[in-house]
Amino acid sequence: MSTTSAETSAGSSGRTPRNGFDRYFEISARGSTLGREIRGGFATFFTMAYIVVLNPLILAAGVDATGAQLPVTALAAGTALVAGVMTILMGVVARFPLALAAGLGVNALVAYEIAPEMTWADAMGLVVIEGVLIAVLVLTGLREAVFRAVPTALKTAIGVGIGLFLMIIGLVDAGFVRRIPDASGTTVPVELGIGGVLSSWPLLVFCVGLLLTIVLFVRRVKGAILIGILATTVLAIIVEAVGNIGPSFVNGQPNAKGWSLNVPTLPDKIVDLPDLSLLGHFNVLDSWGRAGWLVVVMFVFTLLVTDFFDTMGTMVAVGQEGGLIRHDGMPPRTREILLVDSVAAAAGGAASVSSNTSFIESASGVAEGARTGVANLVTGVLFLLAMFLAPLVTVVPFEAASTALVIVGFLMMMGVRNIDWTDYEIAIPSFLAITLMPFTYSISNGIGAGVISYVVIKLAVGKGREVHPILYGVAALFVLYFLRGPLEAVLL
Repeated sequence: MSTTSAETSAGSSGRTPRNGFDRYFEISARGSTLGREIRGGFATFFTMAYIVVLNPLILAAGVDATGAQLPVTALAAGTALVAGVMTILMGVVARFPLALAAGLGVNALVAYEIAPEMTWADAMGLVVIEGVLIAVLVLTGLREAVFRAVPTALKTAIGVGIGLFLMIIGLVDAGFVRRIPDASGTTVPVELGIGGVLSSWPLLVFCVGLLLTIVLFVRRVKGAILIGILATTVLAIIVEAVGNIGPSFVNGQPNAKGWSLNVPTLPDKIVDLPDLSLLGHFNVLDSWGRAGWLVVVMFVFTLLVTDFFDTMGTMVAVGQEGGLIRHDGMPPRTREILLVDSVAAAAGGAASVSSNTSFIESASGVAEGARTGVANLVTGVLFLLAMFLAPLVTVVPFEAASTALVIVGFLMMMGVRNIDWTDYEIAIPSFLAITLMPFTYSISNGIGAGVISYVVIKLAVGKGREVHPILYGVAALFVLYFLRGPLEAVLL
């Protein structure tokens, strides 16, 4: 749909609000109906419901500095709860059809980079701090200033790099890509499957599930990612019932041909009261003493950068799909949208399910006719109902859930076409940001390399004035981040 002014769209509908509910949510003013909003709400939920399965599996795979892991069922219930409440809040406050849930990329950062340096409570505390800081930036108007400070191509590259990082996480956790044992004598660091061969039933299940998901996605089936996860899980249950394969570790000993994380067997209960034991399990102070102030500052900054730009692009894209863009290129109630998004980030940390953010999958609901926050009410209620199905998450092995990471990685990779690869001044920083994220298994490293190289290149070619002053400060912080080992050795 072409981009139009939201005010013009509202005024040209020629429809009088039927009641106070219609008037508040501007259903008639935006040319929509209650039926379209309900249909759009269902479409958005089924398109993004996979996060209730995927987020718990990503976080549960992480281990903090004490060796602790988070329980999958509690993560699933918390993921659904925060997504439901924040999506409803977005609908009521911003009245915009933009659903929220735990953000992919941020959860990987928390699980694989932040938690190993501290406790889970400390890590989630940093997410809360990040959400509060974003709220302050929104209220002061600085969020848009920082958004403008980073070159568009570099922002795009960060998103692409996160997509590749998610894909490699999926391939590794599914066992499709594995580290070659040091005793093998080869200089090649990774291999395909086991010994270069896809020689286990779980790997076959992953390959079949990935191909099925790709076919569904290419055929534009609604909820293709969720359907792919569910269908692959059913196949995994059948394979486990016939082959009795077992987990990847048996009595502490590795079983290379076993299932990753969860063994796909039906649980004792399908519906159960949600386990909300992780709510409030966060700490905003201890991380500073445990990991060091520099590491904490850089982690919070990386969370900010990772979470910061996505919503701006997402809300504009969804608004364009629905013809809800104003003359200034932004959707109506932009400030309210950004404020709710920042509250969602803090709420995700407070519930120990990682930062919540706006989902581009909301565009599927807009494509079905959603134009107002009423669709969010529907999506949010469905997320709340999903809390009672949390036991089903323990059935899903990584071989089934990882198919979603590959597809999401592809979607995020598509932005690479918007980078001018003939302009070396931006192409090289973008290249470093994209490649170093998956190759160093770190979002922080990729962003840091991209920002530092961009500033250095601009200074080298005599274009230092083109660099926003804020970006100089960011680059300096990242230099300290990369040098934290030598600095700590000198200072401590």
